[in-house]
Amino acid sequence: MARTAEWPVRLVLTEEDGTTRARVDLDTGTRSLTGHGRARCNPEDQDVPVIGDELAAGRAMKDLAGQLIRLADHDLAGVGAAPPGHERRTAYGWTSEPA
Repeated sequence: MARTAEWPVRLVLTEEDGTTRARVDLDTGTRSLTGHGRARCNPEDQDVPVIGDELAAGRAMKDLAGQLIRLADHDLAGVGAAPPGHERRTAYGWTSEPA
């Protein structure tokens, strides 16, 4: 079964006071997702705006990718094909549970 899908993506970058913010919007036709990323220039470093753009955009896309993976995991679980390795982990250190 051959299938082709196209999902529009929009990436917006804004920079103010040495901080670059990125927002990436994805429309799958059935869902809309938004990823966010941020990069801050160290005051001691040379200000190279393209580096901030690259870092913030990459972080926003990484955030979006994580959301897509979590949605796929959820959808797989919904059809009885949950991915392995999602057992509950033991909490270490301070917890809110009484001893």
